[in-house]
Amino acid sequence: MTLWRKAAGTPFLRSLNKSSTSATKPHPQRHRFSLPSSVIRSHFRFFSQDSDDVVNEPRESMSFDVLIVGGGPAGLAASIRLKQLCLEHDHDLSVCVIDKGSEIGAHILSGNVFDPKAMHELFPQWDGTGDQHWTQVFQEAQGSFATPVQHDQFQILTEGGSSFNIPNFFLPSQLHNEGNYILSLSQLCRWLATEAEELGVEIYPGFAASEVLLMDDDKSGGSGVVKGIATRDVGIAKDGTRKSTFEPGVELHAKQTLFAEGARGSCSEFLMKHFGLRNSGVQTQTYGLGIKEVWQVPDEVFQKGLVQHTLGFPLQSSPMDDVFGGTFLYHQEPNLVLAGLVVGLDYKNPYLNPYKEFQRWKTHPEVRKHFEGGTCIAYGARVLNEGGYHAIPKVTFPGGALLGCSAGFLNAVKIKGSHTALKSGMLAAEAVFEGLKDDEVAPVSETGELDESYVPKEMHGYSEKLEKSWIYDELYQVRNCHQAFSKWGIGGGLVYTGMATHITKGKEPWTLEHNIRDADCTGEASKFKEKDYPAPDGKLTFDLLTNLQRSGTYHEDDQPAHLRIKPELADVPKHTSLQVYGGPEQRFCPAAVYEYVDNNDEESNNSDPKKKLVINAQNCVHCKCCSIKMPDEYINWTVPEGGGGPQYQVM
Repeated sequence: MTLWRKAAGTPFLRSLNKSSTSATKPHPQRHRFSLPSSVIRSHFRFFSQDSDDVVNEPRESMSFDVLIVGGGPAGLAASIRLKQLCLEHDHDLSVCVIDKGSEIGAHILSGNVFDPKAMHELFPQWDGTGDQHWTQVFQEAQGSFATPVQHDQFQILTEGGSSFNIPNFFLPSQLHNEGNYILSLSQLCRWLATEAEELGVEIYPGFAASEVLLMDDDKSGGSGVVKGIATRDVGIAKDGTRKSTFEPGVELHAKQTLFAEGARGSCSEFLMKHFGLRNSGVQTQTYGLGIKEVWQVPDEVFQKGLVQHTLGFPLQSSPMDDVFGGTFLYHQEPNLVLAGLVVGLDYKNPYLNPYKEFQRWKTHPEVRKHFEGGTCIAYGARVLNEGGYHAIPKVTFPGGALLGCSAGFLNAVKIKGSHTALKSGMLAAEAVFEGLKDDEVAPVSETGELDESYVPKEMHGYSEKLEKSWIYDELYQVRNCHQAFSKWGIGGGLVYTGMATHITKGKEPWTLEHNIRDADCTGEASKFKEKDYPAPDGKLTFDLLTNLQRSGTYHEDDQPAHLRIKPELADVPKHTSLQVYGGPEQRFCPAAVYEYVDNNDEESNNSDPKKKLVINAQNCVHCKCCSIKMPDEYINWTVPEGGGGPQYQVM
């Protein structure tokens, strides 16, 4: 019996048909599973549990040794490392990865200049010392290039159209990209998924984890223990009634549940609050919003392996500006230009429109030449963690752990987080395997079920491994840098970062504090002037709704909105956001989800506002920006039906 068949454990899962639900051309390596309800019912056990939309609806369940929520680099690396350890120690564990995207990679977006350090550790047989390199295996599997960086530039752009190159020897070593690769992270994750499946990992895209399941207090001793997750009910109409397609969510139980949802994951946020993971001297996490386009360009424009970062225009006009952010432009084989803007969400001016700033950046003479004769083929957006070392929460809790950007391992100075995500997944896998291999309870891979009385442990070894790893070494060296930008603006931040990266390496005898939510940094509209942005030309610059089509975003229209106003903050969009802050949600959202329209409700009275908020949830690209930047954080970001959202292919 092969490892795959032993790990799969349940014959019906191995026999499921794979198919693509994407509207674009199918790819032979895509991962999409269909779980027919008639098949599930014959293999799942029943539990009675309340869900968000259906009261007392029995939910089917299935058990695993390890359940991983999120099919990004951290989650996939964890699954691969677990199965590698199973082979090395001849001790099998059942491992399952679920993802809310319609396929693996559909919700993955990154710049991406990739540091291969962790990849070489995950696949030492492909580190370049043998016959094959991982970039070759990746290209053969996905038909996508990992282009070695050949030219590395850092420029200051001016409003007048000029530019100034900063010599590389003045830049911190963390910004040097020798040995790195330009690639599509969504395609890389698809490849990692194929490698994971070959090792026996069960991967199920299209399943959105909507609820963290906790053990009853009498079983967990009152402290709370994670026993798994429940997926979102499907087939609920906007009015809350059941459609003919209704299916209740499924409960997935595990000895360990690892959360690798990416920045601002909804389950991860719940866990941090429930277990108080940010209570012990952890600074407030701060975020940036990344907006990206992918272009196909003619050969005469393409510059293989070029990596260019800029400061200045359009976000800053002087060293005193306090808007943290910059742009990137990468040339990936065969003829792609990956371009984007990242802006810190702690900006003050409520009239700043990140999407329009990005479009304006492309008009700079030193930038527009990279798009001459080209065609924009993809668009997307995603938030990223920027708080760094001091904003990392406690990463373990009874029954599970936080991985990758769910915990906030991105290096904002290096502008990279994929390598730390991969490494964190590997370390979590090693800690979990060590904790489960000698478990007194037989593996679920052998029994096919998990006794209801089983109480999952807290794998403290993961935290210990992180603290001894190069992840913490790397983040510690720049531990105060982002805080310096928040404190002293772009000029002061650059000076401090230069000192920290060249001299002190994080060993400063002080810690710079940052404990302000990004939402609370927004200034009142009366203190700022509205910004005038040029109209899009439809060739180089685009209106938002036109670009949104390039993300492939789709949601079932007739379902409850997954973007929900928190009941206790219902007055904020009615009487505060527009009136005090000028309705910033109309500008910071990179998908035109939020708009204020005339309030013509028949039942309105004199006390009603003249404008009302409309939430176009079907436009959402799952960037999570609204849950961060809304005044008072009045939006609760929940998951829609599984499979909804963007359909990224080359991001």
